[in-house]
Parts: sequence; C-alpha cells; structure tokens
Amino acid sequence: MQITQQRYYTPEEYLELEEAADYKSEYIDGRIIPMAGGTVNHNQIALNLSAELNFAFKKQNYRVFMGDVRLWILQKRTYTYPDVMILAGEPEFFNNRKDIILNPQIIVEVLSKSTKGHDRQDKFEAYRTISTFQEYLLIDQTRIRVEQFSKTGKKQWTLREYDEEDEAIALTTVPFEISLQDLYNKVNFELVESEEESADVERFG
Repeated sequence: MQITQQRYYTPEEYLELEEAADYKSEYIDGRIIPMAGGTVNHNQIALNLSAELNFAFKKQNYRVFMGDVRLWILQKRTYTYPDVMILAGEPEFFNNRKDIILNPQIIVEVLSKSTKGHDRQDKFEAYRTISTFQEYLLIDQTRIRVEQFSKTGKKQWTLREYDEEDEAIALTTVPFEISLQDLYNKVNFELVESEEESADVERFG
C-alpha cells in the first residue's frame, strides 16, 4: 500500500506561489488549500452588502474590503480571503505588504455547500484569536438566512438568526443596518444547485 506524504509549505513559500497562481488558495498551518469557485449568487450577495457598507461609511472612519484582500491570522498560522471585512480606522498591514491585513473588526462569509461547515467551526475559531475581531456574519446563498455572532465579553458571543425577508440586520459594533430584501436583491435561489455543482471544490471532506 502506497502512502502519499502531505507536503507542508512555509508562509513565505505560500505567498510566492500565490503570486504566480491563476486561482486563490488559503494557507492553514503549512497546508495550501485551493478555494472553492464563486457563484453568481455568492458574488451578488457580497456585492450588495459591500456597496451598502461603502455608501454608509462614506464619511465615517471605517474601511470595507471584498474578497481579494488577504488576512493573516498569526496564532493559527493561516492566510485566508474573507468575503467581506470591515475595519475601524486604518488597516494594519503585515510586513508592510498592502495586500495583507491584520485588524478586521467584522468579518462576513457567504456560505457555500462545500465550505459552510468550515466557516462555522474552524474558521470562526481562527477568527476569534484576532484581538480586533468583534462580529461575524454567515450568509446563506441557498435561502434567506443569516447568522450574526456578536462578541459580548471575553470568550462570550451571542447569536441572532434572521430568516424573514422583511427583517433587517443591525450590526452591533458599527452604525449600519441592511434589510434582508436589500441583502438578497437580485439573488436567484433557483440557480443554486447547478451553480454549486459546477463551481464548488470539496476541500474539507
């Protein structure tokens, strides 16, 4: 029986490979893991939220970043690309690299079939090691459903769930509110199955 040995990479090797790659990958403590392909619904939800956030914060000291900005999580030796990040004040860059930040206050992930378990568990655990991290939104792209985790104290988080189109999500750590109707504007749930079958890569099975 032949045993294939797992190749482990240094963070520096990962960054060098990522610069030349045609697709994005995450780095988790030595492992390089290709990211799942995006879908139309995934992109629409992230765009709807980011556009509303950017407009709301036009004259406020918050910054909004979408999926192409890399996050370094030191305690977990992890590089990842959150779908949306909100920062208070100016970004802190890792090693003066303008494409790697360290200090998100709010992180948003749009869930896909292949990543939703990882986003809820391992990734949330990693995010909680970031000292500035205060709030986490998980947005379902297959139906109207959002989970909002808000930090209330040391090692204490509260959960609120939303699943009605006439509800509105109010962030707890920054002055922002969006209706689920606006969040899911132009999202077509009938596309979900065909999109995910063709786009998702099973990464953590």
